[in-house]
Amino acid sequence: MTSTLPAAAKTEVKVPAQRTAVPTTGSTGRTNDSSSASPAPEAPPKRLRNSRPDLLLCALLLVAIMIVQGWNIADYPTLSDDEGTYLAQAWAVQEGRGLAHYTYWYDHPPLGWIQLAVLTWIPAQLAPESMTVGSMRVVMLLISAISAVLVYVLGRRLSLPRWAAALGMALFGLSPLSVVLQREIFLDNIAVMWTLLAFCLAASPSRHLWHHFGAGIAAAAAVLTKETMLLVLPAVLLTMWRHSHRDTRKFALTGAVTACTLIGISYPLFALLKGELFPGAGHVSLWDGIVYQMSRPGSGFILTEGTGSYGVLQSWLYYDRVLPLGGLAGALLLLLTWRWSVTARALAGPALAVAILAGMALRPGYLPAMYVLQALPFLALVLAGGTASVAHGVLRRWRSATERRPLTWARHALALALAAAAAAYVVPRWYDGNHTAMTFDANAPYQQAAEWLGREVEDPADTRVLVDDALWLDLVHEGYQPGLGVIWFYKADLDPAVTKTMPDGWRDLDYVVASPTVRRDAVDLPNVKGAMENSTPVATFGTGEDRIEIRRIEGAGDDDRARGTETKTADDDGIRDTEAAGGDR
Repeated sequence: MTSTLPAAAKTEVKVPAQRTAVPTTGSTGRTNDSSSASPAPEAPPKRLRNSRPDLLLCALLLVAIMIVQGWNIADYPTLSDDEGTYLAQAWAVQEGRGLAHYTYWYDHPPLGWIQLAVLTWIPAQLAPESMTVGSMRVVMLLISAISAVLVYVLGRRLSLPRWAAALGMALFGLSPLSVVLQREIFLDNIAVMWTLLAFCLAASPSRHLWHHFGAGIAAAAAVLTKETMLLVLPAVLLTMWRHSHRDTRKFALTGAVTACTLIGISYPLFALLKGELFPGAGHVSLWDGIVYQMSRPGSGFILTEGTGSYGVLQSWLYYDRVLPLGGLAGALLLLLTWRWSVTARALAGPALAVAILAGMALRPGYLPAMYVLQALPFLALVLAGGTASVAHGVLRRWRSATERRPLTWARHALALALAAAAAAYVVPRWYDGNHTAMTFDANAPYQQAAEWLGREVEDPADTRVLVDDALWLDLVHEGYQPGLGVIWFYKADLDPAVTKTMPDGWRDLDYVVASPTVRRDAVDLPNVKGAMENSTPVATFGTGEDRIEIRRIEGAGDDDRARGTETKTADDDGIRDTEAAGGDR
């Protein structure tokens, strides 16, 4: 991309021929209009890797982000059942047990945890006992690092000034909301990385056709990692439309859509080849998985107090109000100044992504806590872009009022003043959130429970225990039989391959580990509820709602364990091949 030359300079400066094909940010034919509310944004160098200031600034920010996100990563936030599920599925791929540690029922495309399996393969081979949720969170640092760099690159490719691109990167990587959620082993984090790569390729200043094909491939990888990234694809196409050359635009868009579609259909083709595309007797199906995800009970309207969605919103705002609310305000500002602001037109893609994701959050459907992860990079970019637009507007009006030529010192002084004012508001709030994330140990009860079950139970191989997936791999490493010895508690009621080994229901179990997740969901699971009601605590770790109780099930004697031992010798293939229903996500 090239910067727009002042009118007086057009007859004096010759633009190099190899750069004339790169459009100015507006692509509207009016970027040289002196009446614009914001002047043409600073154009980045053709190759960012050749710009020493960009590389130095990006590297310094990356080091800060990695320190804040990596410090105390295993101990905060509290381990979640979803994290355990994804890592256990990655473990199953590594161990050659199939696509999941139980029946794979098409809850999500498997590419996400296949990538996790690749990322965790080396540490799992070197130290198998390290394949647990807390220790494996460290691999998310690599994902966060790549995503943070891509936010900076995308900001520069959308012609944000260097300081604004750096602001976007800092907002994305250092917000307490980002620090907490990006540490967790969520598919959304990996999908965001692929989506940002698609945006960067779509906005490539070189505009090679292979970049646009690559954008389609990256978009497909994002969707196959987390299917909800489909919502953002229109924003990728809009970015590609604005940054492609008009002579090759049809080829670029056709290539990108074709590449995305051909890779995307591999998922239903996989189900078709396995005979699991549509429902049938004795097997799971992709159709059933889609129906389940689409029919999940709604969380209510996000602005109605007392609803589940309102609680999720409050949990986001608890960590940070600056990025979510400031990003929405930035998107609104860019929308209102669309007609005369070059910055607004440059950020059309990220602004559209924010609008789509915000609109979906407003519907009274199911709203998971990790949903905001998909919006974080775009909220950061539009907030940084809105700040840049305001700064340009103030400078333009100042110059117009004083009839002076632009003064470099004035621009720097204004930037410093704005930065100081923003820092005075943001830093104290972010310090509190990030200080907690970097110092508090929220997972000691989980670690103590896993150690107790490994130390106090005499024969783990002949013991059956219900746990949430956050502890599942820990107990596998302690010697419990995967699948039918250590049982993901949902499966005790929802997976026929497990329930058929429990003819007496909860009486065939020995222990239930009552974590917050188990206590919350036991009400809808008869076997889990029975195990909870007919058991007594033998060890408790932590206090209050976050406590973890190890409960010995009453009546679970030697005969029961013997019967359980006979039934749990079923071939693991039965777990993978028998129809299962339900799930936690």
